[in-house]
Amino acid sequence: MPSVTTKTSVPVRTAAERPIDSIAQMMETLTSCADGAEIAARLTKALVEHFGAELAEIWLFPVAAKSNNAAPESATGTVRLIIPKVERVAASASSGDAPPPDAMAGSRWMLAHEPFIENSDGRHLLLYPIAGRETPLGVLTVYRTDTFPQAALEWARLFAGIAASTLDTARVLQENRKIISQLQFIVEASQVLNSTLDLAELLDLIMKLARREIGADRGTVYIVDHEHRQIWTILAQGLEQTEIRLNFGQGVAGFVAETEKTLIVDDAYTFDRFDRSFDDKTGYRTRSILCLPIRNRNGGVAGILQLFNKFSGPFTREDEEFLNKMSLHMALALENARLHREMVEKKRLERELQLARGIQRNLLPEAPPVVPGYEIAVSNEPCFEVGGDYYDFLSLGPNTLLLVIADVEGKGVSSAMVMSNLQATLRALVMHLHSLEVITLSLNEMILADTRSGKFLSCFLGLVDTARGGLHYINAGHVPPLVLRKNGETQSLEAGGMPIGLFPSVEYERGSVKLHPGDMLLCCTDGIGEAADVNGDEFGAERLASTARKYQHLSAAEMCQEVVREVGEYSRGGPHIDDKVLMVVKVLELPGGEEPS
Repeated sequence: MPSVTTKTSVPVRTAAERPIDSIAQMMETLTSCADGAEIAARLTKALVEHFGAELAEIWLFPVAAKSNNAAPESATGTVRLIIPKVERVAASASSGDAPPPDAMAGSRWMLAHEPFIENSDGRHLLLYPIAGRETPLGVLTVYRTDTFPQAALEWARLFAGIAASTLDTARVLQENRKIISQLQFIVEASQVLNSTLDLAELLDLIMKLARREIGADRGTVYIVDHEHRQIWTILAQGLEQTEIRLNFGQGVAGFVAETEKTLIVDDAYTFDRFDRSFDDKTGYRTRSILCLPIRNRNGGVAGILQLFNKFSGPFTREDEEFLNKMSLHMALALENARLHREMVEKKRLERELQLARGIQRNLLPEAPPVVPGYEIAVSNEPCFEVGGDYYDFLSLGPNTLLLVIADVEGKGVSSAMVMSNLQATLRALVMHLHSLEVITLSLNEMILADTRSGKFLSCFLGLVDTARGGLHYINAGHVPPLVLRKNGETQSLEAGGMPIGLFPSVEYERGSVKLHPGDMLLCCTDGIGEAADVNGDEFGAERLASTARKYQHLSAAEMCQEVVREVGEYSRGGPHIDDKVLMVVKVLELPGGEEPS
């Protein structure tokens, strides 16, 4: 204990003539009060009476600290030095207005951190620390015009002990009340959050609850999309809703999503991740920011909560701790609403895909044409609701039939759209053009212009002279069709050129073959030939030919059905899934029973 300098010893005033009675009376008064502010007010009044002081004050730490200098680690990993300040919470004067407090009282105590008395000809000051159970709570400050007696420090120690005990008890009670209040709020908030599955409404509810409890001016709630490394929210503008997306690392919220750490910023304009464009446009001034991840039960980040401009001052770790208590409830509600939204969206897409599938089916022929002397059958199995495989039969005259089979690169909706464009374009071309080369060239240029090289397709065009059995064809990068001769030979139709839609001004070569009674023409997409078993071995052209010959005694429709069945059995459990189209043309006899020359 430091030395105490005194000039004269002045007896303590009347209230201290019987100090034990005075202390007992004060303890009885304090124990009847549980409010910290009221305890501090009563204690300062007792200090004035006991020491015959002009002024007595109690200074407390706003947040108790274990040491004079606290250096907590912030969310960014940087260390920010904080020198705790004492805050005057109560003062009592002997008469009239209290004289101005000693501006050095708090700073002197923090430097000494021990009892201190200064007796001089001017003002006389006594400082005594209030030590809590675990942390320093604050300091007693007493001012007298006369010097303090030698026993002053002992009496101050007793007062400080009483103050510490009662203030600690009051603080515990206050904390308990606060915890109970927060628990009640969390229970009520969880009920509110689970009252809706509408995602836009839920985001608004979370924001209102957080702003109300923390006392923030504005804020935003984002949902985390880990697959695309983005965060997004729904902004309501009248009756319209706009979805806003930010990449991980973009802005304050994107930075928190990327690091998964809470961020507290006292001055937004000094933080390099803060985007001032909104403030510049609206005139709003963002000062403080609290941004934290909303974590689910497994610790994963389901969302990001961002608050701006706390009304009562900077955001605190206490605010963060409270919001973390709500985090699980917010995350659960967000997950439920997100899953509900995805389910609704999935059902909507399923309805649209079913409609698209119906439209696509209407683009394809309902049944193969009936051609004297021929049997024609086709099987179409898209692997999704809609596909990119296409086939068609176009009559160009009484004895001329154009067979078309095509495969758009890729699967799904985008390929189906190109397929529908192909169908419309091809039907428009054959009305005005009759040369296979010109039709194919024009088709290439038009598809290339429409898709801008984003999609390409393979295509086989076969022009059949049904009267004479002649077949002229162009194979534009497609799986070569097979002609299975009656005598057991197999011919592959490969003449043509590059796939449609890759490059401009492509030249195509026309090929020709003769079809005889008993011959079969097999056209398919790559979903047939590339169908693979569990070992990755493809079905292939040779297996397709031998399978077709096994069923050549059947009708074209029955043969088509059996071949597709065997392909399916072969590829069951295999890695390759694709659209499958198989077209079978059997030559029964030529008109008049004539053999082609």
